[in-house]
Parts: sequence; C-alpha cells; structure tokens
Amino acid sequence: MNVGVVGLGKMGYNMALHLLERGHKLVVFDLSMEAVGSLEGKGALPASSLKELASKLESPRMIWLMVPAGAPVDSTIDQLAPLLDQGDIIVDGGNSHYKDSERRAARLEEQGISFLDAGTSGGLEGARHGACIMVGGNKTAYEAIEPLLTDLCVENGYGYMGCAGSGHFAKMVHNGIEYGMMQAIGEGFNLLDSSGYDIDLEKLSRVWSHGSVIRGWLMELMAQALQKDPKLGGLTGAIADSGEGRWTVEAALEHEVSIPVIAASLFARYRSRSEENLSDRAVAALRHEFGGHAVVDK
Repeated sequence: MNVGVVGLGKMGYNMALHLLERGHKLVVFDLSMEAVGSLEGKGALPASSLKELASKLESPRMIWLMVPAGAPVDSTIDQLAPLLDQGDIIVDGGNSHYKDSERRAARLEEQGISFLDAGTSGGLEGARHGACIMVGGNKTAYEAIEPLLTDLCVENGYGYMGCAGSGHFAKMVHNGIEYGMMQAIGEGFNLLDSSGYDIDLEKLSRVWSHGSVIRGWLMELMAQALQKDPKLGGLTGAIADSGEGRWTVEAALEHEVSIPVIAASLFARYRSRSEENLSDRAVAALRHEFGGHAVVDK
C-alpha cells in the first residue's frame, strides 16, 4: 500500500521499517531529517514538509501519525487537513486521549476525511516485528487499512473496536492493566529480595517464564533486565507517568467503576519519586525494556 508516515521517533521509525520490509511504499516525514534520510536509504520516499508528503501520496491518501499525544497531534492535523480531499484517511497511532480522538474524528468528518484512532501496543519489539493494534472510527476506513494492519501486527493482533474513540479507550485501559501487572511483579521481587533467602532473581524469573500461571512477556523482560543488572542497582526507582494510568482512573471515576489495583499502581508511581526500593526499580526497568522509556540512572 502507498502510505504516508508522520513521526519517526522510536515507535514510528520501527513501524515504518517494518512496513518497508513488507513491501509497502512509504512517504515519510519527521522534524528530524536525519530519521527521514535513514529511511530514504531503506527505500522510503522522503518529504521535507507535510505539504510535500501529501503531494507524493496517491489518492485516496492514507496517512499514519506517530507523534506525541496532545497539541502535536492537533497541530499536525491542522496542517494536513487543508491538503487532503474527501475519502482520505488519517490514522493516529499514538497514545492520544480517547475524547480528543472523538473530537478530531467529528471535525474531519465534516471535510469528508476519515479519522481512525489506533491504540498501538507491543513496545519497540512490536513496532519492529509485529504489534497489537486496537482501532476505532469509521468501519469502511478500517476495512481500507486492514491490509496494512495485517502486515503491521502479529497474527490475530488487531481488531475493530467500534466508533471513534474506542480504539484509544481500549489502549488506555490496556495500559492501566499494564500498570497493575508491572506493580505486582515489582512488589513480588521486592519481597523476594527482602526474604533473607539467597534466591537468584534472574533464574527465578526465567523459571516463572516457563509454565507458571504468571508467565508472559513482562516476566521475560524482568529476566532480561535482571540479567543486565542482578539487583537493578544502576538506576533509581523513580517511575515516570506518561498519562494513560491517570486517564484510566479518571474514566473509572466518570463511569463509577471500581479499579483499586490500577489506582494503587498509579499512586505507587507518584510515591516512587520520593522513596526508593527494588519494587520501583523493577517497574522502571520493565518500562525501559519494552518501550525504551527513560530511566533515571544513579
């Protein structure tokens, strides 16, 4: 497919590289011309502006955004909208707030442009080799981009969630669940480390990764982090909060749904910035392993 990709950060670059390897024709733009040049060397058509990107795409245009949530998404859409025609499709693959996605879809619909909110999971590994994507918005537009999703995602790793906003709502809840899972792993390893037993935490995490009820990618990443640093002593336990956990708690309050585990894991992140223990270092290490999120080194 002929696709425009806007935003070549850690996730966007890896997704673009994945699509190029699957035979898709890409036009790419980023504020960093170094990233654009790197993908040009791998077969992408470069664009020095959004106007040039739009002009190089076949109609109906399909443009995938991987830019930071909030004002950058609105600014990009503001610049793109006058350059597009009826039937064109914009996909927001970032971690936008679902209510922003509802608003953007309604605005673009007036111009005859379809807007899809695509919650993207799987971290850097998923972006490079097969992601998990939850899509909301116009069903016809979803069907038009499905060949792209088939190549971007692992088998059975994508789906249509419903009307505008539903894709990003699903991704928000996914990240809230992730908060709780990582917090439980961190607390468990903190207790193991404090037990007085000489337990090899890396070895145990690898044992748990094979056949146990709590096996999975996060446990594999825990083993990976512990292999690099057996006590995770090279970083502080300060855990960043990129927004999705807060949004999940806010949505739960709005809908009067009890989510005490997710809420407690969010508050634990706030506490981590003033206290220090292995539990917090474990969560910080997990975030770094799957998403390349920054950690605070000692």
